[in-house]
Amino acid sequence: MPQDIKAPPERFNFARYLIEANAGRAAKTALIDDAGTLTYGQMADQVQRLSAALTALGLRREDRVLLLMHDSSDWVVSFLGALHAGVVPVCVNTLLTAKDYAYMLADSRAQAALVSGLLLPTLQTAMESGAHEVRHLVVSRSNETLPAGAHDWARLVASHAPASGADTHCDEPAFWLYSSGSTGAPKGTVHTQANLYWTAELYGKPVLGLTAQDVVFSAAKLFFAYGLGNALSFPLSVGASVVLMAERATPQACFKRFVEQRPTVFFGAPTGYGGMLAAADLPARSQVALRLCSSAGEALPRDIGERWTAHFGCEIIDGIGSTEMLHIFLSNTPGKVRYGTTGKAVPGYEVQLRDEDGSVITAHNQIGDLYIQGPSAALMYWNNRAKSRDTFQGNWTKSGDKYVRDPDGYYIYAGRNDDMLKVSGIYVSPFEVEATLVQHPSVLEAAVIGKNDDEGLTKTKAFVVLKAGQQATEAELQAFVKEKLAPYKYPRYIEFVSELPKTATGKIQRFKLRDLENQRLFVHR
Repeated sequence: MPQDIKAPPERFNFARYLIEANAGRAAKTALIDDAGTLTYGQMADQVQRLSAALTALGLRREDRVLLLMHDSSDWVVSFLGALHAGVVPVCVNTLLTAKDYAYMLADSRAQAALVSGLLLPTLQTAMESGAHEVRHLVVSRSNETLPAGAHDWARLVASHAPASGADTHCDEPAFWLYSSGSTGAPKGTVHTQANLYWTAELYGKPVLGLTAQDVVFSAAKLFFAYGLGNALSFPLSVGASVVLMAERATPQACFKRFVEQRPTVFFGAPTGYGGMLAAADLPARSQVALRLCSSAGEALPRDIGERWTAHFGCEIIDGIGSTEMLHIFLSNTPGKVRYGTTGKAVPGYEVQLRDEDGSVITAHNQIGDLYIQGPSAALMYWNNRAKSRDTFQGNWTKSGDKYVRDPDGYYIYAGRNDDMLKVSGIYVSPFEVEATLVQHPSVLEAAVIGKNDDEGLTKTKAFVVLKAGQQATEAELQAFVKEKLAPYKYPRYIEFVSELPKTATGKIQRFKLRDLENQRLFVHR
């Protein structure tokens, strides 16, 4: 642990900590959303009032409440208000189906739900179709008549005097995040009050160098672990201002905020950066105020990073985090960016590569499973003891990712454990092939999986999305990859598609492509 970073006290409440840290910034803008702004003083007042309201509704310490809202100041206040009261917000993806929410309500046994007005119909369907224990419904920013017994969020907050908050333990369950589902069914990941503090102290301040003068904007939404750090715990820990956007992070929506709100730090994912660079209305460098950008979710292709820096004059620091570790633990750093790599371990975290037998790999350029040790690890997966024991192994957390460490100590992404391919007995990284394909001027995105040939041998298959108005042939792209990689790595099959299946956070769901291939094989047989 870096010597200048102190551990939080045993009795620790993250919401109370933020309020105290910003006591001298009452008039400074904290949150800028689609409806207006909220100062640090106003935010603190609303957090404490919502805390009192939740307690008045009969919610007790560690009761769960579903948090289903679009990114807004109401989301931030709801999350912090729950933490302040010792109530556990279960933060969920806003793009899911009623069936998904029915599962999460039953799994979490949420006693209340805080929901955006536009999402209320989907949640109501979920509540009608599945078992749940929701006793209170609190609706934010609705233009419709509320259901009988439901509370209007703003009126509920205003009707209570500020509370002093719960005297929580630093290791007390504080909030849940459901895993994004890039490898299958989502899992309720339980985090503590202190975990938010640790990620801000170890990454937000020293690596990003965030200060009160920054304006931050995250394309990744607040329900995602990456977005939660980007747009809440990091900037609010230093008194910065946050731009929040309810709508989907299209290139045009991001450009609008770049130009109008002029953020200094932007957080995105590789897919988003690629889409923006391909857009005809990409702003000029003179129109923006960016000093630094961050990327996570999937490894950033070298070509995208280099083109972004050439255009805007600022670096993208690529890193990897996870829902289980809450935020980034392996990262490039400003001034030392090496595109095509994920950088080095963030000080305060330790990483290891292990072989198939579990032995630590010390040699360079050898693919291994990535394990992490650090203070922000989750407690467990809810109601999933087997998976918890497989992932959280003593002090170490199994990431599910494969990496290579080069002679300079930089880590290079080699794919997910369940995405890695063995072709002719040799490991092939899908990401390496994808990163090569997207260098072709006609290719926007690509995803690579394994496909068995007629002899049952695994070969690489690429699903390719072309840029608007561009054309390319299978043979052309195969030749392009052969020129840049070892011949055995080129995709034997290429299928052109209009889009790739992704999670709401931009991760490609290769398991869905594998399922599609398996279904085709079954039908063919």
